[in-house]
Amino acid sequence: MIYPKFLDKNNYIGIPAPSGGAGNIQYKNKYENAENFFKKTDYNLVVSKNLYNSNRGRSADAVTRGEEFNEMLKDKNINMILCASGGDFLVEILPYVDFDLIKKKPKLVCGFSDPTGLLFPITTKYDIATIYGNNFSSFGMEKLHNSQKNFLEIIKGNIIEQKSYDMYEENSIEKVTGLEYYNLDTKVEWKIIGENKVDINGRIIGGCFDLIAELAGTKYDGISSFNDKYKEDGIIWYFDNAELTKEETIRTLWKLNEFDYFKYTKAVIFGRFGNESTYYDYTVESCLKDSILNRLDIPIIYDADISHKSPTLTIINGAMSYINVENGKAKIKFELT
Repeated sequence: MIYPKFLDKNNYIGIPAPSGGAGNIQYKNKYENAENFFKKTDYNLVVSKNLYNSNRGRSADAVTRGEEFNEMLKDKNINMILCASGGDFLVEILPYVDFDLIKKKPKLVCGFSDPTGLLFPITTKYDIATIYGNNFSSFGMEKLHNSQKNFLEIIKGNIIEQKSYDMYEENSIEKVTGLEYYNLDTKVEWKIIGENKVDINGRIIGGCFDLIAELAGTKYDGISSFNDKYKEDGIIWYFDNAELTKEETIRTLWKLNEFDYFKYTKAVIFGRFGNESTYYDYTVESCLKDSILNRLDIPIIYDADISHKSPTLTIINGAMSYINVENGKAKIKFELT
């Protein structure tokens, strides 16, 4: 696994907008506040000229967004790339992304949700570690949660042990300014199907479940070679399901299994589902029990802090991970091997 350089003082962070831009005043406020936050840090920014644009969920047309990402890969001054935000249409830019650029000179690419469309191919096809956990817009809140502070430590190369959080946001409050802090209203409890405890290690990969479902089986999917290369380590999957129903989840897991995604899998972790919709009265537990995963004789962990129901852990895609889950609590540490 190739690990690009982590950030040093006075390094430059590129902020492309490969998916959405500022579609409303709340997002405009978040972006402005995030810019102000980073101006007070040890880093410099190169910000997308499309950051404050929005046309049906896109910061610009697909070609423009792809070329912008390429330019940030080519820019010798930019040390790390942090995607502006999530959205719906990042996949449109993939035909225009020059992945040879990141092969020649790897840079750390970070994002959350829709940026999985970039992170997943970069790690699975090109064996370059990426980071899932926050977007640039995540730093627009008036105060930061420990999850964001942990992210800032990890991008410096301080590979800290992360622990599950105490509370999460089940019911988000109405965003009036866009700068509101999380509404931490519900106790965090990591759950395991059929087990009391999981203590496991393996090579970790995953991201937004919705995007991985879209990429599976396309030319941007490198999981076959990734699995074969790291089969001796074993694979730990994590999935952040943003919008898929329980029934769609069951079908998607069947599809991924048909593509041999779970060939060398030692455990699967699901974050808290963003969409609780179901036609057949499924809970998350019964959904996963009825899925193909439950026939594979591997630990299935769910309601984890890798979710659109914030806060979320920072995951280094491609790293060796050491995970302990017991009594509703969890610890995770990465090793860059």
